[in-house]
Amino acid sequence: MKFYGYFRSSSAYRCRIAFNLKGVQTDFASVHLRREGGQQKHPDYRSINPQALVPAVKDGDFVLTQSLAIIEWLDEIHPHPPLLPSNVDERAWVRAFAQSIACDIHPLQNLRVLDYLKTELGQDQHAADLWCRRWIGDGLKACEALLERRPFKGPFANGDRPGLADICLIPQLFSADRFGVEISELKHLNAVRAACEELEAFAAAHPSRQPDSEA
Repeated sequence: MKFYGYFRSSSAYRCRIAFNLKGVQTDFASVHLRREGGQQKHPDYRSINPQALVPAVKDGDFVLTQSLAIIEWLDEIHPHPPLLPSNVDERAWVRAFAQSIACDIHPLQNLRVLDYLKTELGQDQHAADLWCRRWIGDGLKACEALLERRPFKGPFANGDRPGLADICLIPQLFSADRFGVEISELKHLNAVRAACEELEAFAAAHPSRQPDSEA
């Protein structure tokens, strides 16, 4: 299985955690989002993903994009350990929590959005950072409230074992740190982070430990 990603991409980070939790080895291909005008925009990569985004996976002739789709596909072809709860209501809650990050927070900090703010709207780096801090901060406060009233307990956002909710949360917390978002008061999110940081599957997925890292 070939995995196309970039060390600092939150979406690729999610997939790395999932691969690690499943014990699945991949053939990694770095797609540098800044170098050469953005390697994701080159025709050879657009033939893999016409959206010019990472991540993507290629398994034989099968190509799949979008991190949540990749993770759920991986969960179906490698069902142990499961990344979603067995209870239907809990499973739906986890998906909703994951989508609150992947669909509502992350897109607003995406590189192409920040580049548009600068190149088309004339904003500087300070303004872009303020933009990110606003939307990441608001989004994570909502995630804190969601965790507080989740329909199950456990040290992880997913419950007793890590799964899709944690896979989405940890990269978003990394981005919060990167953009200087104050999250010390978000006790539920920080407790989940501490639990995940105890696991090598999460530690090994960190951007600083990737072969294309520039940290």
